[in-house]
Amino acid sequence: MLVSTISAVPADVVEAALRAAENLGRDVADVPLIAIAREAGISRSTLVRRLNGSRQPLDDAVRAAGVEPGGRPPVRKRAVEAAASLISNRGLAAVTLEAVAAQANCSVHSLYAVFGGRDELLRAVFDRYGPMLNIDEAISGPHTELIETVHRIFRLLAETFSREPRVAPAMIAEALARPTGSAVQTLGQWLAAEVTAGGIRDIPLPLLILQMVAPIAVHTMLRPVVDNVPDVNLPQLHEACAVFADAFLLGAATQSVGKPGRESIALQFDPSLEK
Repeated sequence: MLVSTISAVPADVVEAALRAAENLGRDVADVPLIAIAREAGISRSTLVRRLNGSRQPLDDAVRAAGVEPGGRPPVRKRAVEAAASLISNRGLAAVTLEAVAAQANCSVHSLYAVFGGRDELLRAVFDRYGPMLNIDEAISGPHTELIETVHRIFRLLAETFSREPRVAPAMIAEALARPTGSAVQTLGQWLAAEVTAGGIRDIPLPLLILQMVAPIAVHTMLRPVVDNVPDVNLPQLHEACAVFADAFLLGAATQSVGKPGRESIALQFDPSLEK
């Protein structure tokens, strides 16, 4: 009677293959045999003999253990998605390596192997889900008027802050806590250039950044809750963006850019005020 290729593969070899895959952040099918052999504490030639000269028995045994050898997302992808979900549902403080490992179904050791630590993991999450690339494109494109650029930035911020998983507000909080980070530098450099050009008042950069980001961030965070409050009708998101952008210009722009007046902002809330 033929022996099943699954039962022919020792359990310790299957476990070694899974550990090696976790440590390298790869699918089992992509892990070199030498790495599996090292994890199992045997030589590569011994491993090849135990597998009867083919990887197929190992793949079959791994699949029988409940893991798809070539279809499981790598540790990096699973960890980034798990961390983003934790931020969205429970906040930035919930993102510990232990919590991410549990949700991503991997080991803490594998997270250290892939990311080196929590900071690099958060950076990977923010790089994937954060808005700063879009903001960079908005402020570094063809020369446009300050008013148009500010409105474009507010629309991009609102769109990103509303996107699931909601990691952007946490990203902004982390960035503002580290003033040397690229996110703050990108926005700060643009604002500083506008101050030098005379379009924006000479206000301390941290205050300018907060004045631009905080209102739309808070609005988008509270919007899902306020939408469920009876007799409260919020404007459409694009209309709210226009109001917040004009409010920023009213408070921060110089007279030279033709900033909107208080009356025009009020009219966006209540057109009946127009005479």
